[in-house]
Amino acid sequence: MSTHNIAFTAPHFSATEAGTLILKQGGTATEAMVAAAAAISVVYPHMNSIGGDSFWLIDNPNQSTPTAIDACGRAPSDISAYSNEQHIPERGGLSALTQAATLRGWQKALEVDEHAALPLSTILAPAIKLAREGFTVTKSLQAGCEKLARVANTNDAFKALYVPNGQPLQAGQHFKNPQLANTFEHLAKHGLNAFYEGTLADSFARDLANAGSVISPADIANTQADVVAPLNANLSGINCYNLPAPTQGVHSLQIIGAVDKLKHLAKTDADWMHLIVEATKQSFTHRPKLWADPSVLGSDYKNALTDERLNELANNIDMNQAKQWPFSAEPGDTVWMAARDKNGQLVSFIQSVYWEFGSGVLMSEGGFVWNNRGLSFSLNAEDTNALKAHKKPAHTLNPAMAKFADGRRLAYGTMGGEGQPQTQAVVFSGYAWRKKTIEQAISDPRWLLGRTWGDTSTNIKVEQSLVIQLEHELNQRDHDWVSVDNNNEMMGHAGAILDAPTGLEAATDPRSDGRAIVTTAGTQ
Repeated sequence: MSTHNIAFTAPHFSATEAGTLILKQGGTATEAMVAAAAAISVVYPHMNSIGGDSFWLIDNPNQSTPTAIDACGRAPSDISAYSNEQHIPERGGLSALTQAATLRGWQKALEVDEHAALPLSTILAPAIKLAREGFTVTKSLQAGCEKLARVANTNDAFKALYVPNGQPLQAGQHFKNPQLANTFEHLAKHGLNAFYEGTLADSFARDLANAGSVISPADIANTQADVVAPLNANLSGINCYNLPAPTQGVHSLQIIGAVDKLKHLAKTDADWMHLIVEATKQSFTHRPKLWADPSVLGSDYKNALTDERLNELANNIDMNQAKQWPFSAEPGDTVWMAARDKNGQLVSFIQSVYWEFGSGVLMSEGGFVWNNRGLSFSLNAEDTNALKAHKKPAHTLNPAMAKFADGRRLAYGTMGGEGQPQTQAVVFSGYAWRKKTIEQAISDPRWLLGRTWGDTSTNIKVEQSLVIQLEHELNQRDHDWVSVDNNNEMMGHAGAILDAPTGLEAATDPRSDGRAIVTTAGTQ
């Protein structure tokens, strides 16, 4: 009997347990990730569901570049209902505007994994058990239910499941979702394609139509996921990877690319925070030309990660003075997870329904909510990200990975809407350039420029313990900031797996209900 190191990290311990169980059974990292993605859709339904999107980076030993999978739902074929709208509604049927592509992503990941051999019944078993037998409601889920209880246009099926008798689920409650268990059992028996065609798909189409959505049975059936070329930036000898448009992966890489140019000037915690905040501002300034369906992007996107462009961004940063920042940010609730299997396959994965509980439209026979990712579209026909039939929306999701010259590989990421590129920059620079452990890089106090849940303020939110250290320097450089509680969920749920020649490490965020496990899988 020989042993091999395996690792899994997720923002909810049940997902980590599901993924680790598959790895211990000899499954691949992609199989473990599908198991965890299903499980976390049960226990963190406010953060993600099978009615949303997913994105993958999969790296195998001796593979020069990771495989990237884009499972982003598109706008439907008929969008005439929006022609007289001033804005896309935030919740309800008209907010359910794009396809649910995440299961197409699961399918594609299993297809491209030549070692994937486990039956779907095994992979989906942990999710089925959680949904059928129930789990303990977390404070995070309670907060999501309380928020949606105040939203008028969720459908009756949603209210019955998550706000029964007008009372939101409470932390500590035991909660079951038998309809979702039935859905996973149906998929285990008939294959993932049964989500998109057949009786189950027909029931989704009926629920969407009843809520006023324009997504048709044909739109559901035509959902697809694509293997795409990942974005790559070589920063001081480290190959950094992320997902291409329509995701904000380009911003994640631009930010650390600009930081790389000036990191020699950063001597203190205040310097590093200032540098990453200012690099974020520089990159986000270009969002109107970088963040949309790839088919409508031009030379600005093509050149976004060139040395010339990164130098240009860096040259606009003053290490002693904060730039003014008028900025309305996009919220988002998401789960990021990573896995490493006994053969060395490493996966960085992310899945979401956009806002907490997405559209608030629950599939009555499916037991899950449909996403409201279409809110990312603009109804201004002149915008790059204007709503058009079959178009992908600007997408916040972006899983990250880095490969070092000495053989180390780092899978990392976070939830948090437009906070994702910022937190990724903090985690990556903390580990790669500031010599922190991955655990330190993730758990150390953080900040967030712009977006918070239910708030459109544009200042920097700084965790209290960091304020105590840096208040004077933040004021000296004219940052507009406000203090928030420590270990604040608005900072995202970050995580990482480090696969190094010297060993394997995994970390999860104390701001989540997560767990990171490094253990062994036996093979005969």
